[in-house]
Amino acid sequence: MLERITDGTDPRIAPYRNVDNPAALDRDALFVAEGRLVVERLLQDGWFDLHSIALTPAALEPLRPLLTQLARIPVYVCEPAVLRAITGFHFHRGCLALAYRTPRTMSLAEAATVSRVLALEAVTNPDNVGGLFRTALAFGVDAVLLDGATADPLYRKAIRTSMAATLRVPFLHADPWIDALAALRAGGLERIALTPRPDAVPLADYVPRAGARLAVIVGSEGSGLSEATLQAADVRVRIPIDPRADSLNVVTAAAIALNALSTRFA
Repeated sequence: MLERITDGTDPRIAPYRNVDNPAALDRDALFVAEGRLVVERLLQDGWFDLHSIALTPAALEPLRPLLTQLARIPVYVCEPAVLRAITGFHFHRGCLALAYRTPRTMSLAEAATVSRVLALEAVTNPDNVGGLFRTALAFGVDAVLLDGATADPLYRKAIRTSMAATLRVPFLHADPWIDALAALRAGGLERIALTPRPDAVPLADYVPRAGARLAVIVGSEGSGLSEATLQAADVRVRIPIDPRADSLNVVTAAAIALNALSTRFA
C-alpha cells in the first residue's frame, strides 16, 4: 500500500523518528532494518511481521516486485530530504523498515538437537555480534546461543553489520548461562571453548569424535570466556598466532574455527 509523504511532520511516519532510540523501539516491540539489501532480505525471508516501510523513490523501484505482495503493509515513499529530516541519520541509503520483534527463535531443547551452535558469552559490541551472525550464516550454523550480557542481535547496528544475518539465523537467549551449556551437553553437543590460553589444544590438533555435533563458544575480546564457562566446556581450543599479537578479533577467531571445523561437523 503505497503512500506518499511530503512533510516530515506527517503523523503516519512518526514511528520513524525513533529509529535511533532503542528504548522507544523496544517499548513498541519494534526493530529497524536499514538499507535496501537488508530490507530486501527481510521481505524475502518473511520471518518477521512488518509494521511499515519508508523509502525514497529511487529505492522503491528495485523493491517494487516484493512490495506488491504487501497489500496491507504501509509503504511510505519520501523524497531523500524528507526521510533524512524524519530519521536524523544517513545510514539507511534511502530505505528503512520497521518490523515486530518476533524473531525466529527456538527453545533450548530444540537447540540441543541441531548439529552446529555458536554460543556468545558477554559479546557486548553490536558490530561483533553482527559479524558473528554473518560468520554463523556463512558456515552453516543452525542456531546462536546468547547470554544475558551479549548485545541485542536486533539492534540496528548489529543487523546492518551482519548484512541481515541476525534476521536469518535462529537465536535464543540463555539464562542461567552455565545451565544452558549443560543442556547442550545433555543433548549430545560437544562444547568447544575458544581461548588463547597456552594450555588449550591447538585447533589443528583437535579432532571431534566421529559424528559429533558441536557447539563453539566465544567470549568478550577483553576478558575472554569466564572461568565457569571454560570449566563447563568439553574441550578448550586455541588458534596459534604470532606471539607479537596478543589476540584475534572475536569474529575472526570464530570464522577461523568454524571454517576449520566445518568438515568435521556431522
